[in-house]
Amino acid sequence: MEALDVTTTARPRVRAALPTDLPAIEGLLTASGLPLDGVRDHLATFVVAEASGDLVGVAGAECCVAHALLRSVAVHPAWRAHGVGRALVTRVIADAEARGISALYLLTTTAERYFPGFGFRTITRDDVPDDIRATAEFRTLCPASATVMRRP
Repeated sequence: MEALDVTTTARPRVRAALPTDLPAIEGLLTASGLPLDGVRDHLATFVVAEASGDLVGVAGAECCVAHALLRSVAVHPAWRAHGVGRALVTRVIADAEARGISALYLLTTTAERYFPGFGFRTITRDDVPDDIRATAEFRTLCPASATVMRRP
């Protein structure tokens, strides 16, 4: 991952992801150790943070029947602790609410302390609805030890 100088770069702007962003999104997700499966299929519900033409963050939602899975939240290391992740997650939540999604779910192995600030609460895997259980991320991409969280 290339070095970015946040002191000389404009504040990131959060916007809807475009098809042309896919290679940069995949690069950021790969560098962050996150799966790429399904990203292309759900790109229309992804948002990115862009600063001076560089993609510095990404987050997405995988919309199911009545629920959505918050996924692929990644921020370039140089931009962490600068509010980029918060801006991305806030935008995904607002977009899901605008679509009438009744609840957002997520799986994490590293950020269970981060998401309660957005209203997410830990639940058991048994409490996850069938439409979320059917996602590849739930079925195979995240380990069974991942923390499951829900935001109504």
